[in-house]
Amino acid sequence: MEHVDHILIVDDDREIRELVGNYLKKNGLRTTVVADGRQMRAFLESTPVDLIVLDIMMPGDDGLLLCRELRAGKHKATPVLMLTARNDETDRIIGLEMGADDYLVKPFAARELLARINAVLRRTRMLPPNLVVTESSRLLAFGRWRLDTSARHLLDSDDTMVALSGAEYRLLRVFLDHPQRVLNRDQLLNLTQGRDADLFDRSIDLLVSRLRQRLLDDAREPAYIKTVRSEGYVFSLPVEVLGAPS
Repeated sequence: MEHVDHILIVDDDREIRELVGNYLKKNGLRTTVVADGRQMRAFLESTPVDLIVLDIMMPGDDGLLLCRELRAGKHKATPVLMLTARNDETDRIIGLEMGADDYLVKPFAARELLARINAVLRRTRMLPPNLVVTESSRLLAFGRWRLDTSARHLLDSDDTMVALSGAEYRLLRVFLDHPQRVLNRDQLLNLTQGRDADLFDRSIDLLVSRLRQRLLDDAREPAYIKTVRSEGYVFSLPVEVLGAPS
């Protein structure tokens, strides 16, 4: 039997839930709608889904808290597309840092939401393959650090663990899979978020800054992620692939 993607829509606005749910159903997707985090948790206890559409602005536990909770639990691999009512770059960055795979600003066209959902699902399953967690975990070593690709955290030379957000992990994986190669912002946005860069979208710059902080990299004279003026960024150190973590 052919698999039908199951989308869970979490939004406190009943009209939006129904409109989105009905539109996605008409376009071949299976949908379930819930109004808040409590209902989301209860549903996910018994039913797996392929993607979660999660509103940020909700009473009680908001979407950012719920996204962070998802990424810390057994649903950490489930793609999340966040909806925000505010066209604020800071909100978008926070959502990506919490582990969201993409975002869409309200009001939005249902057709665009469907396109974003399909793009996230396609990217998660197929492209780029080096960002998908495989059954055989690896350690990627660079400088004083190692990245555990299964647990998605950093280990320093003393085996101290440094947790990464979903967005930080995806960006670091792109750099480690393309070391010593200049990548521009459009390429980084496309590889980490699966969409073309907005002309004034500075989310990659902010994520690079946060990733440098995780790596204890001096932004004035970085040893790991260097800025190439008018071009983008380059991960300057070689990367060694080690065996599975012990």
